[in-house]
Amino acid sequence: MTIRPYIIGLTGGIGSGKSAAADRFAALGATVIDTDAVAHQLTAPGGSAIGSIRDTFGEAVITPDGALDRNAMRELAFSDPDARRRLEAILHPAIADECERLIAAAGSPYVVLGVPLLIESKSYRERCDRICVVDCPVEMQVSRVMLRNGLEESRVRTIIAAQISRDQRLAAADDVIDNSKSLATLHAQVDRLHEKYLDAASNRANSR
Repeated sequence: MTIRPYIIGLTGGIGSGKSAAADRFAALGATVIDTDAVAHQLTAPGGSAIGSIRDTFGEAVITPDGALDRNAMRELAFSDPDARRRLEAILHPAIADECERLIAAAGSPYVVLGVPLLIESKSYRERCDRICVVDCPVEMQVSRVMLRNGLEESRVRTIIAAQISRDQRLAAADDVIDNSKSLATLHAQVDRLHEKYLDAASNRANSR
């Protein structure tokens, strides 16, 4: 019988440093599955979701090389709120199925499943054995995203306001990575959690 890997749900607000934490987990040998990366794969040229997107929305949202035109889709969703729901109805099941395939194929004792909207998603929460939140103060999120994406402060704050609150995210966490200091400090925290997750995965496997 195949034993399902121990699953850590990794999340955090925009600019919190989820990618830095995920990269460290990967460097330590964990399998890291990122739902955003899966979505990009599904909507790249030749991606398995492109046919359904083309059938639903037409060629106007497909680039010349056959990928999803994200700018065109964003404009459509802005003008037609139902368009976003129809896109999600195509992508969400496909992303979930691909994540399950990747989890089943994982060779590591535990899997890090990166989901930006993990706390908001009951289905993803229920898949996870633990929830790990990467956290930093909101002001730090704002400055990081402004620097990284070149966005105006008001735009960044609008994005943050549209997400679940920091307090709600922390309340749902089993583990918290404080990313308000140096990268070395973040790495040290991930290293400790790595050992903790290896033990938890081993204990669960031995109890079966």
